[in-house]
Amino acid sequence: MAVAGAACASRPPRPPRRRGPAPPRAAAGAVELRVCTNRTCARQGGREVLLALEGLSPPPPRVDLASCGCLGRCGASIPGRGNAVFGHVGMAARAARLLEHLLGAAEFDAAAGLAALALREKAEAAIADGKAAEAEALFTESIAMDAPGGLHLAYGGRCKARIGLGVPGALTDAEEAIRIAPSFPQSHLLRGDALFTLGEYHSAKDAFAGALDLDPSIRRSKSFKARLEKLREKLVSVSSSS
Repeated sequence: MAVAGAACASRPPRPPRRRGPAPPRAAAGAVELRVCTNRTCARQGGREVLLALEGLSPPPPRVDLASCGCLGRCGASIPGRGNAVFGHVGMAARAARLLEHLLGAAEFDAAAGLAALALREKAEAAIADGKAAEAEALFTESIAMDAPGGLHLAYGGRCKARIGLGVPGALTDAEEAIRIAPSFPQSHLLRGDALFTLGEYHSAKDAFAGALDLDPSIRRSKSFKARLEKLREKLVSVSSSS
């Protein structure tokens, strides 16, 4: 198991403490990564490191990634009993090198992972600016790189771009994202969105329910509530016209 921590201020070591329920144990043969997002680490880039690792890492079960509270011994390296704390990760480039170290260069190429991540970030910015066609092209370029991690995010992003453009292929992209990372709830939401645009409202409802099963907390999000409201309106309309 490996635990990655962001850079922490120097201070005397203290015992690790846990906030909230413990995350599930990683599957046999998986690399388990926990990123400290406690107050000090958060100020020094912990959340940014977590986002970078989410974009770079192969999906579960190969890499089990989650945030955590203070790990103790900030900035120290503590080998033993299969655990190690890597301090001062700090940047996406260092996060990529950490993954290359943990998974091996044959499985994870840090340079390829960073290049694909950069393309996806440009594509996501294009979507935010309403440039869906540019985003689709960038996501397609990222997919063609066949990077070791984040491929499900690229397919999911292209699905979103294609929904915005109203062109074919969105559902296929969402289903490919689910095939790569079946436990990633956002891919199931995107599959629901794609089905919705095709007028397959009952199937969209099932896809949204599947996402909710994976992560019940999304029930509270505004975007999920908006999806459900639009779906209810369409289902009522279909029922009234039949």
